[in-house]
Amino acid sequence: MPQFSDDLFLGTAQGYIGTNNTNAEAVITGSVTGTTMTVTAMNSGDSLVLGQYVNGTGITANSYISAFVTGAGGTGTYTLSASSSATGSITIYASGNSGLGDPSPMEVGVGPLGREYVWDLIPQTLQTANIAASQTPAAAGNLTLTAGTSAKSVVRTDGTTVIQLDTPRAVQLTTASGTISTSRNLTVSGYDYYGQAMTEVIATGTTSSAVANVAGKKAFYQVSSIAINGSLPVAITVGTTDVLGLPLRVFDAGYIVRVGWNNTLANDAGTFVAADMTTPATSTTGDVRGTYVPSSATNGIKRLVVVIALPGIATGPNATRTGALGVTQA
Repeated sequence: MPQFSDDLFLGTAQGYIGTNNTNAEAVITGSVTGTTMTVTAMNSGDSLVLGQYVNGTGITANSYISAFVTGAGGTGTYTLSASSSATGSITIYASGNSGLGDPSPMEVGVGPLGREYVWDLIPQTLQTANIAASQTPAAAGNLTLTAGTSAKSVVRTDGTTVIQLDTPRAVQLTTASGTISTSRNLTVSGYDYYGQAMTEVIATGTTSSAVANVAGKKAFYQVSSIAINGSLPVAITVGTTDVLGLPLRVFDAGYIVRVGWNNTLANDAGTFVAADMTTPATSTTGDVRGTYVPSSATNGIKRLVVVIALPGIATGPNATRTGALGVTQA
């Protein structure tokens, strides 16, 4: 795993990123109406941060702060992820997401803020048929999966056989030339880099003659099945794209400190798509951590080095699993 640059020079100090629980808690006074929380006083604890979980009389369970309106960090108005049944003045407790395994103390680097995560990889050349080779579905059902170039068949610890890719990437389906008058849906199921189950629905689209390529939005690390909801009059293959999945949630391009590609000093002018923070995630929402497409095609030789600045919600004492790794996959 990539390490933090400050570890090399400044010795160790307590930071917070991992998979256990934190106990940070703040007591605040305010009111909640629907998804609007108004804070009138910070009675104890640290400042409020984006993604921090809140609870109190009438507040919907597992609600968290999804947006700042005014006064971020202290008194002011905040938007919650779920509508509340409470109205009027109440006392609210804010804490980490103890139910989902929040980041825990880690004795490396200088913390809790100002960390940089170095994502370093050499992605292989994309392949149009390394997940499912050419086949013409005669009816609804699962496609036959076959590991091709830059992919391999592995058996997970739970006994599930999957096609594992070189790095998390969005998948693409390619239909052969021919007439497709009715779009078909393919449901891709599998797992992300951290073993979370995920699905995505990708439509074939309609075409009259040309070869059609349709790319997904979510970065899969392992694919366990691909189901189609009906027959197709032409052959179809499923492979990979150059849409690469980021290892941590990046919800704003400002957190991308540096993108190095193909041994070039200048920042790469690729395409960044921010993390989709829709809660709950669905089979049609985007990647929960965000994706990046380099400015030129991958080839198994070019190196991608992305330096990501981590905000306090990802690595500070109030860090949460959502802040570091995004909303739960669906």
